[in-house]
Amino acid sequence: MHYSTLTIIILLVSTVCLAQTLTLPLWEKAESLENTATAKVPDIAVYLPSPKIATGQAVIICPGGGYRFLAYDWEGTDIAKWLNSKGIAGLVLRYTLPQPGGDLTAPLKDAQRAIRLARQHAAEWNLVPDKIGIMGFSAGGHLAATAGTHFDNASSPAADSLAALSARPDFMILLYPVISLKEPYLHRGSRQALLGDNPDPKLTAAFSNELHVTAATPPTFLVHAGDDTSVPVENSLLFYQALKNHGVPAELHIYPEGGHGFSLALGKGRLGTWTDDCMAWLRWMGQQKSRGETPVPLSGVRGWLRQ
Repeated sequence: MHYSTLTIIILLVSTVCLAQTLTLPLWEKAESLENTATAKVPDIAVYLPSPKIATGQAVIICPGGGYRFLAYDWEGTDIAKWLNSKGIAGLVLRYTLPQPGGDLTAPLKDAQRAIRLARQHAAEWNLVPDKIGIMGFSAGGHLAATAGTHFDNASSPAADSLAALSARPDFMILLYPVISLKEPYLHRGSRQALLGDNPDPKLTAAFSNELHVTAATPPTFLVHAGDDTSVPVENSLLFYQALKNHGVPAELHIYPEGGHGFSLALGKGRLGTWTDDCMAWLRWMGQQKSRGETPVPLSGVRGWLRQ
């Protein structure tokens, strides 16, 4: 049988790049909270790479949107497809958006649940259980950083089958992240959506993630633009310095131009090279031995983390 050159190329691309996708609810129906911006309950859309190129790594992806909506395609499914093309599983998290009078920790619980679900399905999805990280953009970066600095088992009831699985991500990738909810570098809209108009200073401190880095915080890759007028670059600088102070491996890329919300930065010149640097870092992470897990208290959050 003879094939044209074009046919061979199509067959090769189909074999290497075709991803498998499925969507799973995060919680049992009785436990779920409706995501008011999308009228859907929290879930994860699982994008799996071809087994032929799978590395075993997986990334939980938290789209941004100021805790008011989700940039679900731009900072979610597009990212998952890019990761798949490199052999990495991408799990797009549709997390609960804060509601007035609601559970402030609902987004965090969703992120922790997604990490545990990835570990629970590791064998089925061809994942390595200690190579599961989290990635976030803007306010989604705040959620990802919260998951990396406030992890413990409190978010799962003792009777839950996932309670025994760790919610600690093995690495973090943060793009133009909201990190601090304190003056002068906060993103006011994200803080207002998450904590309300006049939050208790203790809550503000509890959710300012630069204050909660420890030696057990996962290795982190950070990307920011120096001219970001929405989320000041100091957010990434503060977090990087905290990681460095605690001996946590970290890599920081600051571009002079790029603004906010650039996602993959396609067609953006040098800014678009962040994906190459990130992939090189992920390959390096894939070669590292697990640093182990030391449970970290929620630094004052535990008292109001609702079961």
